[in-house]
Amino acid sequence: MSASNCLKDDCLFCRIIKGEIPSTLVYQDDCTYAFRDINPQAPTHILVIPKNHIDSCADISEENSEWVAGCFVSIAKIAASEGLEKGFRVISNSGEDAGQTVKHLHFHILAGTKMDEGLI
Repeated sequence: MSASNCLKDDCLFCRIIKGEIPSTLVYQDDCTYAFRDINPQAPTHILVIPKNHIDSCADISEENSEWVAGCFVSIAKIAASEGLEKGFRVISNSGEDAGQTVKHLHFHILAGTKMDEGLI
């Protein structure tokens, strides 16, 4: 799995991965980059993104699914390191109507407060 030539120059999250835009790094490995959301919706709000540009959940394929699997392995590691043993929520918005504002697949880890069974 190599992200070389798989990042876009005009994508905010690709630029964060490349270090062109600052972020508060939480975790990274060969597959993923995770950082704190600048507009947190919960006491813990971390974004986990693949180091390969995939526009959204609608663009996941057999060819790129290993990047998505890597994100979920990272999510488990991040939850453990952040002490989220009471629970956390993982959300991914796909498309404009769902509220996706950055066209790079990403997963929100939300925790630190009691959440009800509603969507958010």
